[in-house]
Amino acid sequence: MKKASVILSSALVLGTLLAGCGDNNNAANNAAGNTATNAPAASEAPATNSGNTAETGQYQDGTYFATVPVDAETGWQTFALLTVEGGKITAADWNAFNVNNAGDLKKKVSEDGKYGLVEKGGAQAEWHEQAAKAEAFLIEKQDPAAIAFDGEGHTDAVSGVSVHVNDFVEAATAALAAGPVEVGPYKDGGYHAEGEMDADSGWKSTVDVTVAGGNVVAVKFSGLNANNEDKKQYSIDGKYGMKAGGASAEWHEEIEKAEDYYLQNGAAPTLDAEGKTDAISGVSIHVGEYFTLVEKALEGAK
Repeated sequence: MKKASVILSSALVLGTLLAGCGDNNNAANNAAGNTATNAPAASEAPATNSGNTAETGQYQDGTYFATVPVDAETGWQTFALLTVEGGKITAADWNAFNVNNAGDLKKKVSEDGKYGLVEKGGAQAEWHEQAAKAEAFLIEKQDPAAIAFDGEGHTDAVSGVSVHVNDFVEAATAALAAGPVEVGPYKDGGYHAEGEMDADSGWKSTVDVTVAGGNVVAVKFSGLNANNEDKKQYSIDGKYGMKAGGASAEWHEEIEKAEDYYLQNGAAPTLDAEGKTDAISGVSIHVGEYFTLVEKALEGAK
């Protein structure tokens, strides 16, 4: 996806629509719920809601989830997933999903050595290692406001953490303020499925799915050719040439509408025998296989 698209269960639909992030981002944040658009800085106020007071260390038992706006430059959208038991935060997950590529969550990318904070950025520790220290600090202090950060989002409060922590603080603050949410049916992580190579077109369809908080939060419908080129990027680069052939839009523009439809509805539209649909305005390409592959990918998330 070129822009963010997120859908969660109806229990999560608590967020505020973000202005200025584009059509896909607007749909994403409207559905994502618990979005820290207007969350106070950690130094300004603790996260409180009915029965949730950091001063007493008492929160309502349950699972808490919130996102912050996507980073337009990197495509990463941060979320906080907190567990409260016995009135206290017992688990904290600071993570992110990539709205451009879907697939694995940021921690997994870092753990697999693909994020490269040490090698590429010269950091002393990888991103997932620093995230774990911030999570442990939150569990110890029981209040996101304890992680004070400067104007650039850095903190001196947590030893060994040099990355920006403001997104984590804001997401955790928003999650606690919104209250417990219902966790979705899937296991968090990234999932992939692909079809067979089409002898006529020279492409095979691919689908990448990201699950956070038990719900699908990002999808990417694309494909690969014999040269292992990504179909969506191939179209973005002007090499697919649908408009040159008389179409009203390029392939990547149409497939993004299909992605958005799935994220908003969680199911396939009505399809004809050729895999086309009249249910998605502006989509004339074959999309049926992508909706089948989403369900195939999610089999591993059950």
